[in-house]
Amino acid sequence: MYGILLTDDEQIMLDSLKFIIEKNFPSETRLYSALSGPAALEIAAREQVDIIFMDINMPGLNGLDTVRFILQSRPDTVIVILSAFDRFQYAQEAVNLGVYRYLTKPVNRNTVVETLRNAMTIVDQRRGQRNSEEELHKKLDIVSPMVESDFIYSAALCGSKDVSEYFSYFGISGSAWCFCCLEFPGMDEKKQSESYDRIRSLLKSRAKCITGSFMANRLAVFFYFPDGGSAEELPARARETVSSVYKLLCLDISSGIRAGVSSFLTDLGMTGSAYNEALESLGSTPPGGGIIFAEKKGARKRETDPGAIAESIFGRIRAGDGASVRHLLASYGAALDGSYGGDMGKVKNAIFELLVNVRNITTEIDCNYQNDEFSSAFSFLSAAGSLGAVLDFAAKRCEECATDVMQFTQSKENPIIKKAEDYIMRNLAGSLSLEELAEAINVSPSYLSRMFKEVRGENYINYLTGMRLARARELLRNPRTPIKEISAAAGFNDQNYFSRIFKNKFGITPTEFRNVAK
Repeated sequence: MYGILLTDDEQIMLDSLKFIIEKNFPSETRLYSALSGPAALEIAAREQVDIIFMDINMPGLNGLDTVRFILQSRPDTVIVILSAFDRFQYAQEAVNLGVYRYLTKPVNRNTVVETLRNAMTIVDQRRGQRNSEEELHKKLDIVSPMVESDFIYSAALCGSKDVSEYFSYFGISGSAWCFCCLEFPGMDEKKQSESYDRIRSLLKSRAKCITGSFMANRLAVFFYFPDGGSAEELPARARETVSSVYKLLCLDISSGIRAGVSSFLTDLGMTGSAYNEALESLGSTPPGGGIIFAEKKGARKRETDPGAIAESIFGRIRAGDGASVRHLLASYGAALDGSYGGDMGKVKNAIFELLVNVRNITTEIDCNYQNDEFSSAFSFLSAAGSLGAVLDFAAKRCEECATDVMQFTQSKENPIIKKAEDYIMRNLAGSLSLEELAEAINVSPSYLSRMFKEVRGENYINYLTGMRLARARELLRNPRTPIKEISAAAGFNDQNYFSRIFKNKFGITPTEFRNVAK
């Protein structure tokens, strides 16, 4: 079936063409007709049109200008020009536009039939080419993530494995590069599956990179910079690129993303150590989100104070961050081994003491937490023959505790705060003072203020502003809604103030966000 648009300012010409086409191509066409250029534009925008017969000399918008507009959005359309003027200028302009045929009126029936049959052949060829390209893209969409994930696994987690074939495949030999570990707190497997394609698309829209698959709630990304500039310019440019990608992810996916970035290197034999360096940087990132870059030269300075590392582990447990614990424990074990001169007895005692504290932290948060593995911790550690076995046992217990803390925290919902948040969502465009909200849910303002600080970790004004900015961010995805209306709908009476705090929060203006979020 072919969609055919007939455009002429004379109805008798439209009727003649329609008669010829319906008689010679029964059941093969969908015919549309227009008496003017604007009417033709409207039909071409609304319907699937493959072939257009277009008169040149029409009042208002002439045929050639109409064709020019249509081809901007539908370049595959086959155009046949009809004109009572056999002028070289018109013919030349039509050729420049890429039209298929230029026919002078009156046009006989055989010429119309032959021209249309040939035009249909061109449409069939273009459809076949388009289908082949779409099929190729579909195959690449399936294969590329698999190849990229395999590269990430081999380069990051199997650092000794030869991955030179991947470098040739992706064309990254000689490029400067870095590893980045992205963490998406609270993102479950279903959300990861739903968001993965979007995350991957956003990453590739701003940088040359290879993206792994989710491991727990983390993604490893290999950024490379084949045209990064001089050795002096590269680090700053690369940091800017990675930072812009991170900011875009925070805007579009989640504001609480954590990111750790390795040094910028050129030696492709250091992928394993660079990945570990990115993990170290991630471990230093605050729970609320942020990005940390490693030092410019070599790895970040490794923390050697066991006490400081233990505090970091406790902080990760309280935050429900089990993904960072194993790496921190490796550092903790190395620091203990150095401090005690390899005395395994003292190292085991310190690990046991750490596990006792981890269990106590967990039971303080979830008083019903139980884990029988802790009961046999002392006997297991005493019998363990290697530091690796000790650290693996400790890491599993810490990860279990962190997981429990995360699940307990997510399931725990303060009814006062829940009631307040429901009221806020229903009345976000209003004034919503603390006093008004407290009266609406029947509590005192001072009590409500304290509850927000304790449960949400921020004061009421900051929380409300964050909710309003989140609403504005959703509304900005509709390109037709004026920013002034979005500002008011999100509860900001002053558009200039809205733009200023939006930029302070996200680093770009509402208009810039709308452009990158398309």
